[in-house]
Amino acid sequence: MGYFLSEDDFNRYSKLIYDESGIFFSDSNRTILESRLKERLRKAGSDTVQEYYRVLRENKEELKDFLDSVTTNLTRFFRNTSHFQTLEYYVFPHLIEYKKQKGENTLRIWSAGCSTGEEPYSIAMVARNLVPPQMKVEIVASDLSLRALMTAKEGFYPEAKLKGVPDVYLRKYFLQKGEGYNVTENIKNMVTFDYHNLKFPSGLQKLDIVFCRNVIIYFDEAAQKAVIEKFWETMGRHSFLFIGHSESLFGMNTQFEFLKTDWACIYRKFLE
Repeated sequence: MGYFLSEDDFNRYSKLIYDESGIFFSDSNRTILESRLKERLRKAGSDTVQEYYRVLRENKEELKDFLDSVTTNLTRFFRNTSHFQTLEYYVFPHLIEYKKQKGENTLRIWSAGCSTGEEPYSIAMVARNLVPPQMKVEIVASDLSLRALMTAKEGFYPEAKLKGVPDVYLRKYFLQKGEGYNVTENIKNMVTFDYHNLKFPSGLQKLDIVFCRNVIIYFDEAAQKAVIEKFWETMGRHSFLFIGHSESLFGMNTQFEFLKTDWACIYRKFLE
């Protein structure tokens, strides 16, 4: 039957996705794009990919839904244990001491590309256990997927999703409900969820920690550099950046400093 998308159609849609989100679709991802497009055409009532493309150019809400459909929402609680060990044993103790010296009492954290919320809630649990009660913790969690954000805000997860949660956190920060668990209100209240496209400035400032893991792997080199530069601008003078284990800033002209801890490799911004 041939391709569902002609070469011109594929290039047109790939460019639209890239221009609007920074996500890069290579020819090897064509079948993924085709399957997502078929579903969106059915829901939008469009007969052809050409007609649907015109809809996307004219309807910003449909464009949001389309970008949502092409994103990948793969996550879990305490994903990459070594990152959370670094957070617990190095980053939080370091920042708590730094804040005390500076007479500051707020820790600001951004979980960028938070998917269905497992990452920011994991961060919140570690913070709740470690950060002194007189120090405020503000966690902003954002994603391109409105569907994922709705799940995250609800804070309910099937039992199978709780695999990897340490028992001490499961007892303290989850309440069993039917076939799953709710995140407790004291943890939910630490996180503010918001829609954000990393292609654009976030408006956030003086962040102490940024988590953006397994996101820029979907961007090409130019889009990766643009995102990393935006992170630099949003972060405080003494701050830390976590990216995915399969991601690296090596070879990128960036001001971040590579940091190897006893548990994982991360990046930091230190301006004295």
